[in-house]
Amino acid sequence: MLATPIIEYLKNNFFSTLPCTFRANFYYKMADKNTTAGFDTICLHGGHRTESNKAHLTPIYASSTYVFDSAEESAAVFKGEEQGYIYGRWGNPTIAEAEEKIALLEAYGIDDAAGNALQLKAILHASGMAAIATAFLGNLKAGEKMISHQSLYGGTHEIIEKIMPDYGINHLLIDFHNTDGVEAAIKADATIRLMHIETPANPTLQCFDLKTLSALGKKYGLTVVVDNTFATPYLQQPFRYDVDYVVHSTTKYLNGHGTAIGGVLVGKDLDRMNKALTKTHRLLGGNSNAFDAFLLTNGLRTLSLRMDRHCSNAEKVAQFLDGHKAVAVVNYLGLTSHPGYAVAKQQMKHAGGMISFELKGGFDAGVKFLNNMQLCKNAVSLGTCDTIVTHAASTTHLGVPREQRLKAGITDGLIRMSVGLENIEDILRDLEHAMA
Repeated sequence: MLATPIIEYLKNNFFSTLPCTFRANFYYKMADKNTTAGFDTICLHGGHRTESNKAHLTPIYASSTYVFDSAEESAAVFKGEEQGYIYGRWGNPTIAEAEEKIALLEAYGIDDAAGNALQLKAILHASGMAAIATAFLGNLKAGEKMISHQSLYGGTHEIIEKIMPDYGINHLLIDFHNTDGVEAAIKADATIRLMHIETPANPTLQCFDLKTLSALGKKYGLTVVVDNTFATPYLQQPFRYDVDYVVHSTTKYLNGHGTAIGGVLVGKDLDRMNKALTKTHRLLGGNSNAFDAFLLTNGLRTLSLRMDRHCSNAEKVAQFLDGHKAVAVVNYLGLTSHPGYAVAKQQMKHAGGMISFELKGGFDAGVKFLNNMQLCKNAVSLGTCDTIVTHAASTTHLGVPREQRLKAGITDGLIRMSVGLENIEDILRDLEHAMA
């Protein structure tokens, strides 16, 4: 009985002092207990719904299937006439919370064309590659082509080069910094139907202009997909630039602790997401599971706090490496010397927690560097609380032909560094020792 007077008081007093859109979103979301206005609050409470036992955190629903009270109910749920869970491959409450939380974060503070708060749908996958596969196979058919850039995550590069052509879907990899060249390529080939952008790019940290490229894609009726893994929605929100889909490897910063593999596909065409893309996802079988979704949700609760520290430490590491006698090039979007500095400043909140740098001694120097590390870990992932370093030429991009790798700027001595949350003095000391 007390709740209503309190809400009425807040609505008539505190809420009246807030900007209109903020006030409406804040009050509405408070009412349905879906989320509150602040990004940090969404990280904690977004997507959560009180379950029957009133657990503080949504439990791990370790069930492969769900029962119905009647044949009529099961038929209605299958038809989509009633809400309900059917089968683990199709989702469950633990997965749903992670999906809704990520959708809210990607849409945070963005309005749609009608001026209403943007509504997005997220589909959680077993891995980032599964999410990318759904995005590509759910939007392209045999005889069509996609366009992307040279510097890509090795797995994405390989699925484009080695898997998609077997299904009659080909590709064009060109310089996305040259937008006139991009437009000319699209105009010259009517079979190009999808544009894939990875920014910041893995592992060279190239930064691509989302506003310009998305507008170009829309001009020619292309579906625009953005891999936002390196930035996270805390640092960059591609939906501000009218893209169609965003993908993440949730294994990385969104989970943040290296405890679970996952991926997510987020889209704004709700009808298409609920039908065609959901159907593709379910039939390909790349579904997530309740345990990994539970770990992801817990990681998301501290996303903004972790990202602030990742960014702060990475900036100091980049300054340390810049000009070091053992380093030929430092790729970090927070350095004014980086070609993508101005674009990153426009579309990102901060340059991020990822760095790559080229050692002067080439391949052998890269191997020696990894072998000399003591604190930082030699591993192939990124976005965890501890610092991870990777020699791209011998690991993540081993499957990419050397000629193509070099063309993309992935040199033999390139080190990718995911700067962690350790005391910065300890990270710098380890780097100095490894390069001594």
